[in-house]
Amino acid sequence: MVEAVITFGAILTAITALISIFLVRMTSKESHAGYYPNLFLALVGILLILVASIAPKVDFAGAGFGGIGIACMFAGAIGFIISAVLDSYKNTAA
Repeated sequence: MVEAVITFGAILTAITALISIFLVRMTSKESHAGYYPNLFLALVGILLILVASIAPKVDFAGAGFGGIGIACMFAGAIGFIISAVLDSYKNTAA
């Protein structure tokens, strides 16, 4: 189960990092659009963890709802860090 959660987390992190990088580079300095995919993923992670405490055991590719929720929250957190660093560099440049 741990391997499946790490795999889900790595894949979701790569996908949201690419989306966030694209959105940060393509929007204006005042826009916060680069943070929206990460916020969505973190909220989905919280909802999956809440569902895992209510729903019976559901196994998806070796991980339950709680494991996938943890992977989503991990990917959202790393995506927030990447977006914040890129946004700060964008706002300091000329």
